[in-house]
Amino acid sequence: MALPLTVSMSNKWSRKRRHFPLLAVLFLVFLACSVIYIEFSIQQIHQSPDHVLHSQRQTSSFTYVKPNLPKGASDVLDGSSSCNSTRNYSGKKIRWVGTDAESNQRRSISQENSCDVFSGKWVFDNQSYPLYKESDCPYMSDQLACHKHGRSDLQYQHWRWQPHNCNLKRWDATEMWEKLRGKRLMFVGDSLNRGQWISMVCLLQSVIPANKRSMTPNAQLTIFRAEEYNATVEFLWAPLLVESNSDDPVNHRLSERIIRPDSVLKHSAQWEHADILVFNSYLWWRQGPVKLQWSGEEHGACEELDGLGAMELAMGAWADWVASKVIPLKKHVFFVTMSPTHFWLGSLPLH
Repeated sequence: MALPLTVSMSNKWSRKRRHFPLLAVLFLVFLACSVIYIEFSIQQIHQSPDHVLHSQRQTSSFTYVKPNLPKGASDVLDGSSSCNSTRNYSGKKIRWVGTDAESNQRRSISQENSCDVFSGKWVFDNQSYPLYKESDCPYMSDQLACHKHGRSDLQYQHWRWQPHNCNLKRWDATEMWEKLRGKRLMFVGDSLNRGQWISMVCLLQSVIPANKRSMTPNAQLTIFRAEEYNATVEFLWAPLLVESNSDDPVNHRLSERIIRPDSVLKHSAQWEHADILVFNSYLWWRQGPVKLQWSGEEHGACEELDGLGAMELAMGAWADWVASKVIPLKKHVFFVTMSPTHFWLGSLPLH
């Protein structure tokens, strides 16, 4: 009785196998028809008047303007500047180079070796760090003097940067001064970069005799000078990189943030002759919408843009300056990216 059952099952399996090629062919025909239909639909969309009009709007949504210098002292933004009227952002952008120039204007040079010092991690090193003591640096800012103001934990001073694929030489202040001989090293940005500048000064000042070094404050620009090496380590207060009403290094806490996007030249006139530039800009763009006051606008007319959009606009103006003005073999430019937030558990400020 088992034999007929076996034969019956074999016959059914044979019929199913004969159906498989047919199903496969039908599936392939369905896929081919689907692809052809999708391609035809895409062509129809691109040929439709509505799509052409939308594409034209996308390509012509920005108006490029040339950067300008302020016309006079009264035209410079400061803490008393205000907007008499505000409208939506018009789509203007800054263009240093011609509108037909593309990304080939953004020049770069390859690294001299295969080691990427920017790719690494922080490692704890209580044998060779810290490189200087807070109390030994006469230029230490009270804002950065954590130990002086009661922080008992000093473990944070023992962290060292370790690249993944190579080892950095131990810091040597004299060797660094030799590399800086006859040069200007300038930090540009907000208080985060000012902290980096002070740390660099503290690292370098110990090998310079007191009578051969000086600190010259000059409003926005502060300069540490080492006479023996004819070198300077400078800081330029420019928290938004382009001209703004917050460019005063002391009185810059304002309820309304106003920038002049086409006036990056005001600051670049001070930094363009430096040999090594270290920029940063981040935290100040997080404080709500930003007002844009373009050069030539009369009666305090402003446009308004959210912080991220305004930062993109200013960064674009800065990047175009770098692309069109910097010769990589003669000048080195660095940009410090996003920094850790200044808050502990999201509520209490560290300082």
